[in-house]
Amino acid sequence: MSLAIKRVYDPPSPGDGYRVLVDRLWPRGLKKENAALDLWMKDVGPSRELRQWFGHEPIRWEGFRHRYAGELDAAPEAWQGLAEKARRNHVTLLYGARDEEHNNAVALKAYLETYLAAHGPH
Repeated sequence: MSLAIKRVYDPPSPGDGYRVLVDRLWPRGLKKENAALDLWMKDVGPSRELRQWFGHEPIRWEGFRHRYAGELDAAPEAWQGLAEKARRNHVTLLYGARDEEHNNAVALKAYLETYLAAHGPH
């Protein structure tokens, strides 16, 4: 299992492996041809309501993580394919937010790692 996170605006590198944008909205000012994506998984991003509530306020981080995990729990079809991909390959989760510590890719990576650790190798 190998998961990494990276800001989508940073240049791609060969070590990124399978590059997946995990934001519901396309990052502002980024041309699709410059993103070097393998996949854009809109449905794995947090809901509009949750994004608006969070507003990238670090004080709301733990609440965001908890609520986002609830959204992910309710929609396993949105992320289980990604978990299986990460079980076999190096996957880089891409995000557009400026905050490198408090964003949905960080929360999703932790969620997927917990899932993969609990469900062992297949």
